[in-house]
Amino acid sequence: MAQTTNSQAITRTSLHHELVGRLQTLIINADLEPGSKVPEKLLCDQFGVSRTPLREALKVLASDGLVRLEPNRGAWVTRVTIEEVEEVFPVLGALEALSGELACQNITDAEIDAVRDLHAQMIQSYKERDLDAYFSINQKIHRAILLAARNGTLTSSCQALSLRMQRARYLANMTQGRWQDAVQEHERILEFLIARDGPNLARTLMGHMNSKRLSVVRWLQSEGAMKG
Repeated sequence: MAQTTNSQAITRTSLHHELVGRLQTLIINADLEPGSKVPEKLLCDQFGVSRTPLREALKVLASDGLVRLEPNRGAWVTRVTIEEVEEVFPVLGALEALSGELACQNITDAEIDAVRDLHAQMIQSYKERDLDAYFSINQKIHRAILLAARNGTLTSSCQALSLRMQRARYLANMTQGRWQDAVQEHERILEFLIARDGPNLARTLMGHMNSKRLSVVRWLQSEGAMKG
């Protein structure tokens, strides 16, 4: 496992949330590879914690579907399957569409300005071919729209499913053609958000998620073919 910026010992009081967040990042970025055993001792040393809080954090990740816990064998990073992608993405797309409709009803001018600024940063990262920065800003845009919907149930449901699929989207090869299409889709997302056009924003977000689904499925199929 590559040594990352997560290597500093955790000293903050919110130890549990910090551990969960750091472990999520390691899995999403594939520093902990799909199918691999979670190296508990190494992580305890890296984070400066004991086994107890680490295992409590792993239980949270197991409930999120990021790891599986096996009796007497420890925790293992789960693999994303085509079946899971085909099951989760349509639901996630419907939730994102609903968030777009509600956001158009509730979003403030200041929040629209914030999304506009994030969009400009994302475009710059696209021009610089900085995929890591692009993904990070992309997630912030989707979260901003979700929060603008002002619906706690929707937020928690969408975030849980998005977390399960985020690592697949991160790992899937972003071809130049798909990247350009994604940027154009985000241009329309911003346009409809500024216009507070809920129905068109909902349709665009749904289509955006479907394009992501197809991209991830193709990548998983190619990975399976190479391994086969």
